[in-house]
Amino acid sequence: MTVHFIGAGPGAADLLTLRAVTLLRTSPVCLYAGTYLDPEMLAHCGPDTELIDTQGLDLDRIIEHCARADAGGRDVARLCSGDPSLYSALTEQTRRLDSLGISWDVTPGVPAYAAAAAIVGSELTVPEVAQSVVLTRTQARSTAMPESERLADFARTRATLVLHLAITRIDELAGELVPDYGRDCPVVVVYRAGQPRQRVLRGTLADIGGQVRDAGFRQAAVIMVGRALTPALECVQSHLYDPGRDRQPLSGPGA
Repeated sequence: MTVHFIGAGPGAADLLTLRAVTLLRTSPVCLYAGTYLDPEMLAHCGPDTELIDTQGLDLDRIIEHCARADAGGRDVARLCSGDPSLYSALTEQTRRLDSLGISWDVTPGVPAYAAAAAIVGSELTVPEVAQSVVLTRTQARSTAMPESERLADFARTRATLVLHLAITRIDELAGELVPDYGRDCPVVVVYRAGQPRQRVLRGTLADIGGQVRDAGFRQAAVIMVGRALTPALECVQSHLYDPGRDRQPLSGPGA
């Protein structure tokens, strides 16, 4: 028996890997984060799959369901929103499973920020504009952020910022970013990327807070900030496509 941690991507039923679909179809038990997923995603499960919504369960209850499935020799598909490598509580859950001797593995998913960028047709790393992407969150009703990971410190890089779990603090966050990015810096908010209720807001640090309040977003939204998101942005040609570039193959130990 194995608990399969599966990245559900942004929650859209058609943004799953082939491996994920196979595991959903063949696992007798599915624990899923109902808050973030399109219900159509569960159509990939088998007709007799036991479906358990975890949005109202604490960690102890979730592990109890896994232990019960293990005792019965049944595999579990544990659907995580986004990719398991980001904000999925994977470490906390797998530590408990290890202590119980329960086998587990991980299947990656489409990161929510990647789906959001695709929807708006944006490259987050544009030559001589931004070559780094900072994935972070903020503290509200959640665990504290490390002191070394303050948003103001990230803002000084002027990299493209992707903020998760932060939509209810949009006004405060915009205020923190203005000194380094400027009031006119582009901001894109994507709500429920790829799902039937998907919505996209485009604005600046000066006005995005009002747009979010008018839309009533409280969860399941990704915030992207940076000059790389400028509509119809003109940029220099990257070295990769420079016709004058020396295209001799690399050699040596690092090639």
